[in-house]
Amino acid sequence: MLLADQDRDRWDRDLIGEGQAIVRRCLRRNRPGPYQIQAAINAVHSDAPTAAATDWAQILLLYDQLLAVAPSPTVALNRTVAVAEVEGPDAALALVDDLGQELDRYHLFHAIRADLLRRLGRDAEAAQAYEAAIGRTRNETEREFLRRSRQRLLPRA
Repeated sequence: MLLADQDRDRWDRDLIGEGQAIVRRCLRRNRPGPYQIQAAINAVHSDAPTAAATDWAQILLLYDQLLAVAPSPTVALNRTVAVAEVEGPDAALALVDDLGQELDRYHLFHAIRADLLRRLGRDAEAAQAYEAAIGRTRNETEREFLRRSRQRLLPRA
């Protein structure tokens, strides 16, 4: 289930508050490592009452920090999701496409690319990217989600 589709009223606010307090204590030490930064990203997500209210600019800044302390193609890919929200899907797609050689075998690379293409109205390309994602995951739940996402495009593609 996508983060935007989750019912945040069902989230355990007490546990979220406890986690956020731990993150704040860690960040006050001013020696953030990759796990603390990842926790801070999650804290920003959990602060938002709705997906639309998410502070994506803050998440992008945190991903910039994470990329500096723990650079990897996967972190760079995750950062593109925040870029899409802050700068738009065109900017994010250019970054995603630059990661293609390193992440071609990773199904989430193709799933993110498909979503960006869908958002840009490039449905035929999005359908192809969803198909690539389907072919690269063995998780049947993910495959079914990706199939449904692709199927929604077919009448338009």
